[in-house]
Amino acid sequence: MSRRATAARGARTIALAAVSATGALLLAACSPTTTTLNYDPSDGVGVSVLGEENRDLRGINLMVVSAAEGEAGNVLGALANKTAEDAAFTLEAPGAAPVTLDVPAGGTVYLGTETGETVALDTVGAAPGDYLDAVLTVGADSKEFQLPVLDGTLPEYAEFLPAAAAPSGSPSASPSPSATE
Repeated sequence: MSRRATAARGARTIALAAVSATGALLLAACSPTTTTLNYDPSDGVGVSVLGEENRDLRGINLMVVSAAEGEAGNVLGALANKTAEDAAFTLEAPGAAPVTLDVPAGGTVYLGTETGETVALDTVGAAPGDYLDAVLTVGADSKEFQLPVLDGTLPEYAEFLPAAAAPSGSPSASPSPSATE
């Protein structure tokens, strides 16, 4: 091959690489940056009482842990109040008594943690793996959302099952009558 053909081939390779790099940069510039999007990082859901644009009053990573439909359930997650006034959050779900929690101005109340509040629904109207049609209300504002129901299948949620639903660790100590007696 001649020196001129080798130089032309090298120039074409460099030009092709430059065009490819420019195209990749243009595509990247047109794509949304997904790391700046709000999302729910776990199994629970987020709900903003004032709408998605105003996140001053919101539920974070909310879920309920219950053994079965119709059983009691524990609510996990957090309630955040970024306003300058205290707020009373009310969680309503079909078949369960409404639950109200006070969240101080600028504060966050954690639900279901050692240092947080225990929030129990007396009855969960959906089976684990399904969703409850729930409503989160603060004052005159409310937002409907789908509250996921989980059970103790995943080890990280087993400890949050209501005490009555937890499996017993040992068999009964009293002997059972035998059929031969």
